[in-house]
Amino acid sequence: MRTTDTGPTRTAVITGASSGIGAAVARALARDSFEVVLTARRTDRLEAVAKEISAGGGSARVFPLDVTDRKAVLAFAAQLPSCDVLVNNAGGAYGTEYVENADPDDWRSMYEVNVVGALQMTQALLPSLRASGDGVVVAISSTASFTCYEGGGGYSAAKHGAHVLAETLRLEVCGEPLRVIEIAPGMVHTEEFSLNRYRGDLNKADAVYAGVPDPLVADDVADVVTWAVTRPPHVNIDLMVVRPRAQAAQHKVHRTS
Repeated sequence: MRTTDTGPTRTAVITGASSGIGAAVARALARDSFEVVLTARRTDRLEAVAKEISAGGGSARVFPLDVTDRKAVLAFAAQLPSCDVLVNNAGGAYGTEYVENADPDDWRSMYEVNVVGALQMTQALLPSLRASGDGVVVAISSTASFTCYEGGGGYSAAKHGAHVLAETLRLEVCGEPLRVIEIAPGMVHTEEFSLNRYRGDLNKADAVYAGVPDPLVADDVADVVTWAVTRPPHVNIDLMVVRPRAQAAQHKVHRTS
C-alpha cells in the first residue's frame, strides 16, 4: 500500500485486465487513486494498459496470470503485499451451438475461467481482503446469470455459477469486514467478447450490435464498478443489473435497422 498526502492508497486487483471491461475498470480505479494490479494472460496487452495508466498519473503493476492455474494464483497472492479490492472480471463465452451440438470442452473452459478462476482468486486473496478492514470482492457476471437463451447454455451456466459464488460468499462472510458486490451487465460492445464467441467471425460478431443505438461500452461498466466499491464501508451493493436503454430484457432489444 502506498501513502500519499491524502492518506494510504488502496490496492485493487483486476483479473482479465488486458482488454475490454477489465482494462476499463483498471483505468477507472486508477483515476480514483487506487493502485491497480493488472492480471491476465497476455503480457504485452497488460503492459500497454499499465503504460496508459502511468501516463495519466496513475499507479499500475502488471502480473501475467492464468486464473485457472491454482499454483500460479497462490504464488501471485503470496507475493502481493496487500489487497483491498478484488475484481473478478476474467471470463468469456465460446460458441453459440445449441445444447444438442455443443462441445463439452467449450462448456468446461467457460466454467473454468468464469467460476473456478474466480473461486481460486477469491480464496487466495481473502486473507488480505480481511486484513484491509474493508475488503471488497466484485463479481462481474452478466444478465445471462438470470436468463437463458438459445445457443447460450454454456455461457449462461457459467455465469449462473459466478452469480451463485457471489451470493454464497456474501452469506458466508456476513459479519466480517468484507463486502461482496455483483455487477451484471447486459449488452456491452467490446472489441473481443463477441468476436471470441463467434470464433473470429467478424460479420457475426458485428451483427450482435447492428442497429442498436448506443449499446453499453466497457467504460460504462467501469463507472458502475468504481461507484460501487467507493461507497462507505457499511454500504454493500449486493447486485446491480446495468443495460443500455435499448435493451429492456435479454430478448427485447430495440434496433433502428
